[in-house]
Amino acid sequence: MRILLLSCCAPCSCAVIEKMVREGRDFAVAFYNPNIVPLAEHEKRREENLRLCKNMNVPFVELEYDNATWQAAVKGLEDEPERGRRCDVCFYMRLKRVMEYARENGFDAVASVLGVSRYKDLAQVNRAAAKASAESGVPYVEIEGRKGGMQDRRLQLIKELALYSQDYCGCRPRTKNI
Repeated sequence: MRILLLSCCAPCSCAVIEKMVREGRDFAVAFYNPNIVPLAEHEKRREENLRLCKNMNVPFVELEYDNATWQAAVKGLEDEPERGRRCDVCFYMRLKRVMEYARENGFDAVASVLGVSRYKDLAQVNRAAAKASAESGVPYVEIEGRKGGMQDRRLQLIKELALYSQDYCGCRPRTKNI
């Protein structure tokens, strides 16, 4: 099975990528994050994802940066808290676009690391993925990136590889912790 893995950032994806490489999975990493502002932050995260993929010898796919489309999709939800309705729309939009790319480019399924951060709700990500999968016809492979030592390995890799670690998801800097 050839999988396209949606990555939000190198710190969230590093342990998952390492595990998939170790398991001999056929996959590539997709970077599609039109939610990230400012543009300089988007570029920084893209470059870190690319560096991580090169380090682990994993193909890297960069999709368009279209913050205007993302802004239109979440219009009226700007004041929603993290894990709120804005995240529902954001996850769905990003996953659906990556699934469309996967279908058009010979991938069998999509997975993501959107739920790896403790600030995100994995069930919320998986619901958005199920909806996008039903609409696109591309299967979604659920990934668990927190349990079974994955969180510890992630923190270790962040340190070992000196990965840039941001302090917010992307649409706006975090003002309070969950």
